[in-house]
Amino acid sequence: MQRQNPELAFELIGNALKINPNNAAAHSNYGNALKELTRFDDALNSYEKAIKLDPDFADAHYNRGTLLQRVNRIEEALISYDKTIAIRPNYANAHSNRGNVLKELQRLDEALASYLTVITSAPDHSESYYNAAVVLQELRRFEEAATYYERAIALNPGQSAAYFNLGAVLHELKRFKEAVTNYDHAIACAQENAAAYSNRGISLQKLLRTNEALESYDLAIALQPDYADAHYNRGVTLQQIRRLDEALTSYDKAIAIKPQYANSYYNRGVVLQQMKQLEEALANYDIAITIDPKYADSYYNRGVVLQELNRIEEALNSYDKAIAAKPDHAAGYYNRGVMLQKLKRFEEALADYDHAIAMTPSHAEAYYNRGLTLQELRRLESAVVSYDNAIMIKPDYAEAYWNKSLALLLAGKFELGWALYEWRWTIDEIAKNKRSFKQPLWLGNEDIVGKKILLYTEQGLGDTIQFCRYAKLVKQKGATVILEVPQSLFGLLVGLDGVDELLEKGDDLPQFDYHCPLLSLPLAFRTRLDSIPSETPYIAGSARKLATWADIIGIKTRPRVGIVWSGSAIHKNDENRSLELRQILPYLPDCFEYFSLQKEIRDVDKEALASSSIHQYGEKLNDFADTAALCELMDLVISVDTSVAHLAGAIGKTTWILLPYARDWRWLLSFDHTPWYDAVELYGQEEDRQWAPVLNKVMRDLQKRGSTSLNNF
Repeated sequence: MQRQNPELAFELIGNALKINPNNAAAHSNYGNALKELTRFDDALNSYEKAIKLDPDFADAHYNRGTLLQRVNRIEEALISYDKTIAIRPNYANAHSNRGNVLKELQRLDEALASYLTVITSAPDHSESYYNAAVVLQELRRFEEAATYYERAIALNPGQSAAYFNLGAVLHELKRFKEAVTNYDHAIACAQENAAAYSNRGISLQKLLRTNEALESYDLAIALQPDYADAHYNRGVTLQQIRRLDEALTSYDKAIAIKPQYANSYYNRGVVLQQMKQLEEALANYDIAITIDPKYADSYYNRGVVLQELNRIEEALNSYDKAIAAKPDHAAGYYNRGVMLQKLKRFEEALADYDHAIAMTPSHAEAYYNRGLTLQELRRLESAVVSYDNAIMIKPDYAEAYWNKSLALLLAGKFELGWALYEWRWTIDEIAKNKRSFKQPLWLGNEDIVGKKILLYTEQGLGDTIQFCRYAKLVKQKGATVILEVPQSLFGLLVGLDGVDELLEKGDDLPQFDYHCPLLSLPLAFRTRLDSIPSETPYIAGSARKLATWADIIGIKTRPRVGIVWSGSAIHKNDENRSLELRQILPYLPDCFEYFSLQKEIRDVDKEALASSSIHQYGEKLNDFADTAALCELMDLVISVDTSVAHLAGAIGKTTWILLPYARDWRWLLSFDHTPWYDAVELYGQEEDRQWAPVLNKVMRDLQKRGSTSLNNF
């Protein structure tokens, strides 16, 4: 039979069959001619006649299989190839075609076995090496696939497809230089192979040969202008080198060619996110998700954007969907944990951090945030273990060291706590306040008799008030003490015991020999729980200010209670430590006269304050010396955790401090009194983190006090 002239073959074989209609071989060949003429039903009928005449006619079964395969009757084709092989076990083409059918049916292991059978019986069968490599590549057995592609190429060096696929396999094996070489060979075999140029660009980018990568994409696009993947890959490379506007243009071209290109919309969203065009980024992630509802990374990045926009509940929902689409999405679990932590759903946050760590054991940030969550839950020992795990993975993890110090200090473990507290200077938020002097830092190791030492504020006003007490101890070491403080504290600290020279921050500094920030003094003096310098009062108010304020507020007719219900709105823990005035008003018994000790009143509190009987003198409180005098005239101060609470404690005034469940380290975890101030009592939230029980206790204790006489209050 001549394939190039099926009409002639059809005529000749037809004539032969008229002479001998029982010739099985003739029927099979007649079927081949009919197949060439695309008369498939007639061809199939001829093969079946041949098989009926000779059931063991291997070629007829094989030819029937090729026809059935061609018309996509795959399962029937497989049966024909199986019958062929049963009759002639070493029929190489039947094994090869059987492998192709099995590959199409995604029965990859069986397909591979068929190709290997061919190779065993015909070691030079290049096509079977190639096909085996394709299956191994699909099974992600890349090392084996590379070996089989190399053998196929050795047997038939002109196979562009083999070079191309070998390049893809080597790329997966991160053998990028070899991948480029094979793409070059593929291009040499077929110079208009746009896909080879595009994939070559991807491998070149991995080698950081960016300009060559871009040239390769451009060549692919020149050959095939509507090649969406080449435009997309070009965009990825431009994005990586921060040529973001050009990257967007490439993604736009890919989308114009292929409107349902989810990856292009996703990467377009990433670029817009990098450009801080967050709403547009969200829109692109949404389109990617519409195209591919299981696009886990789009849900994840969408969550990141929503998190940045502080749309916490929506971000949480996006992370939920990322995890549903990809249950091993470690970053999704981690970020969902962060959101749950923000929402105070701490146990759920812990579970997510544990998932992230199980999937990525080297996830230092997950251990760190796990530590923060455990600290919020007051599980301090476990929190320290988590911080230690984070530090083990990332030995320079400053935030982990510092928060470990806070956990230790909160637990009263001062020795290591003070030492690790020095890590604060590597935290960006605190490091901006670090002072640089040519003189050495003093941490208690050098003899300072006869030396001048500069002590100075580093953090908040309350910190300065709490730790300025150490000036007296430094003085007792034989040094001349210079203390630098903010302007608002200058009048208050004039005459502070132990200070030889008081400076306002910004004044020219005199000569000195050593320096020490105030919060490093507990380390310098190796302060323990039983050695806290707790003698109060250690700050004395101004007699002149006291007289002035006595005139302002007038004669006392009822016991006086000063209240502070909120601190600075920009404090990182303000949400937990501050209250609104309306929350506290119902718990203030009428038998007292109440005074606001706050200078600033928030808008949300102005109406409640105006309609209450609380005295407010904020406009007259020029500095902390004024606030100290007003506190001194109170019988009791009730304050949330602010600088006024420290001030009242430092002047020895009876003070009740209202604390959130996750209290600041200085108040210690298991005390109702504080060793830092003799006259201070602590009213802390319980595990429910509600203020009502705390305020109820305050009201009951006020009522007890209100039953005493004015003079005995």
